[in-house]
Amino acid sequence: MRKTVVAATVLLAASVPGPAFASPATPECAVLAGLRIPASVISLPTSGGLVTASVVSGESCRVDADLYPVDPAAPAIKLRVALPRAWNHKALMFGGGGYNGTIPDVAANVPFGPADRPTPLARGYATFASDSGHQQNPARPPSLDGSFGVNDEALINFAAGDALKKTRDASLFLIRRAYAATPTEVFFAGGSTGGREALVVAQRWPSAFDGVISAYPAWNNLAEILDLGYLTQVLSRPGAFPGPAKQTLLYDSVIKACDGSDGVVDRVVSNLGCRFDPRVLRCPGGADTGPACLSDAQIGAVTAMSSPFRWPYRIASGETRYPGFPFLSGADMRTPFLGFGTTAPSDPMPVTSGYGMQYWDQWVKYFLTRDPGQNALDIDPRHPGKWLARISALSKVEDRNNADLRPFARAGGKLILLHGAADELVSPYSTSDYYERVRSVVGPHATDGFLRYYVVPGANHANFGTPAFAASWDSLTALERWVATGRAPVNQVVTDLAHQRTRPLCAYPGWPRYRSGDPDSAASFSCAR
Repeated sequence: MRKTVVAATVLLAASVPGPAFASPATPECAVLAGLRIPASVISLPTSGGLVTASVVSGESCRVDADLYPVDPAAPAIKLRVALPRAWNHKALMFGGGGYNGTIPDVAANVPFGPADRPTPLARGYATFASDSGHQQNPARPPSLDGSFGVNDEALINFAAGDALKKTRDASLFLIRRAYAATPTEVFFAGGSTGGREALVVAQRWPSAFDGVISAYPAWNNLAEILDLGYLTQVLSRPGAFPGPAKQTLLYDSVIKACDGSDGVVDRVVSNLGCRFDPRVLRCPGGADTGPACLSDAQIGAVTAMSSPFRWPYRIASGETRYPGFPFLSGADMRTPFLGFGTTAPSDPMPVTSGYGMQYWDQWVKYFLTRDPGQNALDIDPRHPGKWLARISALSKVEDRNNADLRPFARAGGKLILLHGAADELVSPYSTSDYYERVRSVVGPHATDGFLRYYVVPGANHANFGTPAFAASWDSLTALERWVATGRAPVNQVVTDLAHQRTRPLCAYPGWPRYRSGDPDSAASFSCAR
């Protein structure tokens, strides 16, 4: 525990706006409405902020505020703070997803959170989040609007994470005003883009958060974007796109080949060491002869998705590759939107193409070329030509995580890292790469003192759709205990909400191997390496 309570009083002070709750029926929450947020309380440059709304919502006070940019042409950062009536003197910030653009639900759970425990807000946490400094165009699919990237300040707020610290500082200012007290502990939880944001705050502001939960993090954002651009081009080639029926064929074939490698047949592949060769599905002669096989062009496409992507040039971040996806994840037809999509990429980019292909399209239009009319299929990430310098410059912003978490560890911070083995959108191999980098920089023993990394078999990206394993684990309680007592998580169990079964949560590189007994019980498995 690195902070102490400044004051626990909830009495109205003459110089400080009163606490949000003298009682749940009184309107003191409205006292925060119209409160100005001084620029001086925010460590990064802003023009200050203003509370735009403050209303009682159930057992909490919901406060909305705008943080104003330095550049008048940039959008404001819109944030929300939920102040519970029964405060536990702790605070938690939620990360976003995709290109952000909306405020995450501050009453929600942490990624892969437990279904049988209250959410952080219901536990008494003051929770907060922001849209990261731009507002989603409602005409675009959620989290797939990159148009803000034409403004430098908005781009830096999102891609470099500046909005995270600005939101944190302003939210703690409001929490102190509401309760006349400083939180004893502040946590961060996020998945995907939010998982990347979790690693950003740990690395850039090592004393800002006591504990961090980072799930399926898109930490090397630009590296993955280059891979997604390459896959977009591959899948757009004539005859290369495997339609829904062929994606189902591929998924079922992978499960059949690899399911039993962990000792039990349950349609969950725990051992990612299993290898699958898509050429066993080749159509006679390599031509597309129907849904029961893959053509040579389709085999090439699925192989590209599961293979590392390397680019033949240097970029400022030093990144040289993206590791590709496990066959299991790229072919999971339970959530085609996050994988291949249901239609091939083209120009204009269909909303039925894969999420990653649409993400690439927006990035090319608004981050790279800043030309909304640019055909993303015309940009080859292997040979970007005149765009190489811009790619390199963006890499310093989007891939600035350098894996040096020694300051975070010295400050007493604790980090829980999670990824689903069947993630279709962010490769679990990439998170494993990040973990190995941290161990290399920090040292194995020191890393074990502040970081735990778990790969959850069968879990996909954010429990989207109908995953093979709908992961549920009380990571927040494990993190609380670790921060407060120094006791690291041990013998943790993850629940599959879709099938009412449990598995041991094995610290990487461990994975659950079946021994004997009830295959739906974690007690029947041990962690193999």
